Amino acid sequence: MTDQDVQAVRAAIEGELRLLDPEVRARPELVLELIDPEFTEIGASGRRWDAASVLSVTGDGSVSAQSPVEVSEMSGTVLAPGIVHLTYFADNQGRRARRSSVWRLTETGWRMYFHQGTLVP
Repeated sequence: MTDQDVQAVRAAIEGELRLLDPEVRARPELVLELIDPEFTEIGASGRRWDAASVLSVTGDGSVSAQSPVEVSEMSGTVLAPGIVHLTYFADNQGRRARRSSVWRLTETGWRMYFHQGTLVP
C-alpha cells in the first residue's frame, strides 16, 4: 500500500470507531458528519436502513460507555481513489457480527457510504 492508501484506510478506521463511540452515537449532528447523505445499510437483522432511519436508533443506548462494542480483526483496503472498504468483527454485549463498510472521500471528509452486518453464532 502507498502512504496515501495507508492514510485513507486510517481515516476510514477512525471514522468507523467514532461511529461506534457511545458519545458520538448520542449526538445526531456528529453521526451526520460521518455518514453519507446517500448512506444505506443492510443490518444484521436483514433490515435496510438509510441515513434518516439510522439516526432514530443511534442514540437509543444500545451502545453504552459501560459496555462498548468490542472490535477486532479490523482491516481495510483501498478499492479506488477515495473509496475504502473495511471489514471487522464486532461484539455488542454478546451480539456478535462480521461487519463490512464502504467509506468514500467527500468535500467534507470521509463518510460511510454503505454498511452491512452479518450475525455470527
